[in-house]
Amino acid sequence: MEIHLVRHTTPDVAEGVCYGQTDLPLAQTFDEEAKRVKEQLPTQVDWVFSSPLGRCKRLASLLSEELELVDELKEMNFGAWEMQAWSDIPKDELDPWMRDFVNKAVPGGESMKLLSDRVNQWYERLLTMGEGSVIIVSHAGPIRVILSTINDTPLEQAFKRYRVDYGEVITARV
Repeated sequence: MEIHLVRHTTPDVAEGVCYGQTDLPLAQTFDEEAKRVKEQLPTQVDWVFSSPLGRCKRLASLLSEELELVDELKEMNFGAWEMQAWSDIPKDELDPWMRDFVNKAVPGGESMKLLSDRVNQWYERLLTMGEGSVIIVSHAGPIRVILSTINDTPLEQAFKRYRVDYGEVITARV
């Protein structure tokens, strides 16, 4: 199976703001970024899957009229921290999470382990679909989880090992 992992284009949100499952609008550069994404992808694929959040769904709908929205592909739930500036998050909450983001859940949200469990439950079903070409439009967190699974990388190393930029396409063969 050939998998094309695509991160959504640039959202219209201030730099330094914590967001995950907040449904954000996209920056005015969407058309240019979407064009660059399309140029990197095959024109014929067997399946297109997308996070249901608008910043992914808008791009995925340009890639295929027949796409499947998958809740498991949503970004990590940052709970009480959603739409707060990272610098405004209380240090007594942020520091313990930064030391163990894999196992420690954000207040009212998820840990990296919970995100991984959610994404990999869906990914295992994907692998049973057989040979074919797949586009997955999602977010940095789920893409890092899938790459960690494919490459057998510990989740603790996912942020450092896998930089995933807006509008980036990463292709893997599994």
